[in-house]
Amino acid sequence: MQERHTNKKVYFEEQSYTTREFVIPFVEKYLAINPSTKILEIGCGEGGNLVPFLDKNCEVTGIDISESKIANAREFLKGHPNAGKLILVAKDIYDAANDLEQGYDFVFMRDVIEHIHDQDRFMGYVKKFLKPEGLFFLAFPPWYNPFGGHQQICTSKILSKLPYYHLFPPAIYKLILKASGENQQKIEALLEIKETGISIERFKKIARKHHFDIIQQSLYFINPNYKVKFGLKPRKQAGIVAAIPYFRNLLTTSVYYIIRQGS
Repeated sequence: MQERHTNKKVYFEEQSYTTREFVIPFVEKYLAINPSTKILEIGCGEGGNLVPFLDKNCEVTGIDISESKIANAREFLKGHPNAGKLILVAKDIYDAANDLEQGYDFVFMRDVIEHIHDQDRFMGYVKKFLKPEGLFFLAFPPWYNPFGGHQQICTSKILSKLPYYHLFPPAIYKLILKASGENQQKIEALLEIKETGISIERFKKIARKHHFDIIQQSLYFINPNYKVKFGLKPRKQAGIVAAIPYFRNLLTTSVYYIIRQGS
């Protein structure tokens, strides 16, 4: 387990860095981000991803189901010069229709959709919060990648660095976790991720079903977030690997998508 998994301020700063350096440049090719841009982050956690948008004086809303994370976000962001343009909501997205606008220019999720149950339902529901021409950005680690099971959060130093074993059947995976001393809460969390993990192909299938057009996609061999975490330079996936369905999931640590409602 890394310090970022227990020190929320460190995680907050990492999120801010990656969104500023990689997400915003990726998005600005397709959307002008300025003080009139209305932003919604779903699964905002402690709010680190919101900082670069506040720096640009956008109208920013963050929602997260965790009240403790939203409390941290309020604490971390209360001193920001543009905090007056920030709204934070501690609710399940399905219960928050009255708390959110139904016309954001930009909705985004970083490393969140792989934690959501019934992603099919979610992708149909989230459309209500977008303007007709609004953009939806999603980044996620494909389930089949070396650490797609989020096993880096394990207390065991060996398990936290061991790739691919999350792909074992649930009973064997649970046995490995238990035998290595992981507590029940951690085991349940990791098994839940096993239920909700999403592949590139499944994401694209769901997006098409709900009439989203894919505006841009980038597959990364080295996740952009690894720059701040490990000092590694981001690298896009090799074209020949990126072109092979299913296999590409095994060697892709992150994907970036920009999608828009189609006809």
